[in-house]
Amino acid sequence: MLKTFNLILISLISINTTAQNSIIEHVNNYLDSKNTFTDEVIYVSIKQQKIYYIRLDSIIKEYIISSSAHGTGNKSASKKTPLGLHSIKEKYGDQTPINGKMTGRVFHGKIATIYSDETKSKTDDVTSRILWLEGLEKGKNKGNGIDSFNRYIYIHGTSEEGRLGKPNSNGCIRMKNKEVIDLYNLVEVGTLVLIL
Repeated sequence: MLKTFNLILISLISINTTAQNSIIEHVNNYLDSKNTFTDEVIYVSIKQQKIYYIRLDSIIKEYIISSSAHGTGNKSASKKTPLGLHSIKEKYGDQTPINGKMTGRVFHGKIATIYSDETKSKTDDVTSRILWLEGLEKGKNKGNGIDSFNRYIYIHGTSEEGRLGKPNSNGCIRMKNKEVIDLYNLVEVGTLVLIL
C-alpha cells in the first residue's frame, strides 16, 4: 500500500515538474524572441486563467484570475484583454485596506462586498491593489488606438471572487483580494508582465 502511494506521489511530482518546466520554457521562448532578459516575470495565462510569478526560472507563486469575458484583443473600447509583453508602469493601493474600493485609483473609504459565489456585482469594482500595465510592443499593445496603458489595463482585486477561474472581466486581470496584495508586495514598478 505504501509503495503504491509513493509511486503515485512520485508520478504527481513528475507531472507537476513537467508542467512547470513547460510554462517556464513557453515564457522564456517569448522573451527570447523579443531579445528581453529578466530574472522575474509575471506570466498571465489566458488559457489556464492563472498568473504565475516566475523568478530565476522557478514558479514562485500561482494565482487564479479572470481575464476579459470579451476575449483577447488590443483595440481601445473593445473591453478585451491585451496580449503580449507589458511592464508594471504604476502601482496603487499602499494605504488601501483589503477589499477597499478604488475609484480613479483612489480609496474613498468604501469597502466592497465580496462574493464567493457566482454573484455578479452591480459595479465593476477595483479593490485592494492596482498594478497598472504599460504595453511594450509597438503596434501590438503600445501605440495609437491599441495602447494598454491608455486603456487603463490593470491587474487588480475584485468583489467577484467566486467568478474567478473563467473569463469574466471587462479587459483587466482580476484577482482575489488577498492574492493581489501578495503579488503587489512581491513586485516593483518595471516588473515585466507577459500575457499570452
